Amino acid sequence: MDILVEDQGGTLWVAALEKGRLEGIEIDPLSERVRWGSVYRARVSRIDAALDAAFLDLDGENDAILYAADVRIEGRPAKGGKGRTKEPGGHKAIGKLLQPGQMIAVQAKTGYLPRGALADQEDIPSEQKITRVSMDVTLAGRYLIYAPMEQDNRISSRIRDKKARAQLQDMLHALEDVHGCILRASALSLQTDVLRREARILRATWEQLHKHLEGDTPQLVMRGPDAFHRLLSDHAADKIGEISVHGDDVLEHALDWCEVYAPDLVTRVEPIETLGSSDDLALFVTRDVLDQVETLLRPYILLPGGGSVILQETAALTAVDVNAASDRGSKLGVNLEAAAEIARQIRLRNIGGIIIIDFLKSKTGADKAALEKALIHAFDSDPCTVQVHGLTALGLLEITRARRTPPLRERLEAIFDS
Repeated sequence: MDILVEDQGGTLWVAALEKGRLEGIEIDPLSERVRWGSVYRARVSRIDAALDAAFLDLDGENDAILYAADVRIEGRPAKGGKGRTKEPGGHKAIGKLLQPGQMIAVQAKTGYLPRGALADQEDIPSEQKITRVSMDVTLAGRYLIYAPMEQDNRISSRIRDKKARAQLQDMLHALEDVHGCILRASALSLQTDVLRREARILRATWEQLHKHLEGDTPQLVMRGPDAFHRLLSDHAADKIGEISVHGDDVLEHALDWCEVYAPDLVTRVEPIETLGSSDDLALFVTRDVLDQVETLLRPYILLPGGGSVILQETAALTAVDVNAASDRGSKLGVNLEAAAEIARQIRLRNIGGIIIIDFLKSKTGADKAALEKALIHAFDSDPCTVQVHGLTALGLLEITRARRTPPLRERLEAIFDS
């Protein structure tokens, strides 16, 4: 897998290509107000009892909403435990947990990207115009997630494969001297020395960060992972070939990140000069990435076997329809091909919320089971939490996906409308 990195007017573009085919795309628009994963020293502005939530002032310019379930109250250590713990919220009304004027540390669970006049429309509920935050702060690495408020190590709940979980469980036993770490799927088959090194880096980062989580002024303390960090972490389990970088500033940034989190990739970072180096996104144009991104804005996808997929995004949900091409191939064959492509399209377009898929009607229970299993497997490489809820009474397959950042379409609109 090859990685392309390019800066265009302050907007960072990063793409992952597998034999020239787009498999990952991350973009950080210059107009992004709150980035996913950012840590703030925030002030409670007001309590909304109806929502069981608190509205926060993040930095004097941006607001956030904190629901009771995302509150963490410092408590005493468990018997025999070390240090203090954070008790999960939701057991009490938020008005009994927080008070206006109180200063707390929070982390953005979703990004916030204003879209034109949307940010200024007064008739839109305020909880839909701002980011959602949590007091459960974590730091994401390449193979680990450091959770300083947890005492024990654990395996990411996103990993469903029993064999993989068993292997990671064995690795947990070898990390008894490491605490508060969540193993990602990319940690499979790694030497424990690599994990210990990353754990030390993340813990040291937290110790430095924690020193700034004081004071009475709302402020950004640490910005969340940028497009390069997110994409390299999401594809940590893949074999990386070249990391082609266009631009001196982003070259230095890529080298700095790899030296800390991925020393094995430092020698693969290569500066690239293109024939049209002064043109917009010259590297992405040369490698035919922009044409592939453009197809992600279309509502239809043609499958190699002759079938097609149509995606329609609405305010409430995303509807996906699978169509066959006359009598070519079996229904199961078309469905399996569509399942792999639908998972890829949802990941690349960064579609979230409720997704309803209307596959070709399966004739047997075995075909339905095979299709659902294939779809679950196709979503294993998705960095976001995806749940396949099964078939409805009407034969539609229900999925939910909790995305971290705004969808690709909104990011592109923010870039080209600015």
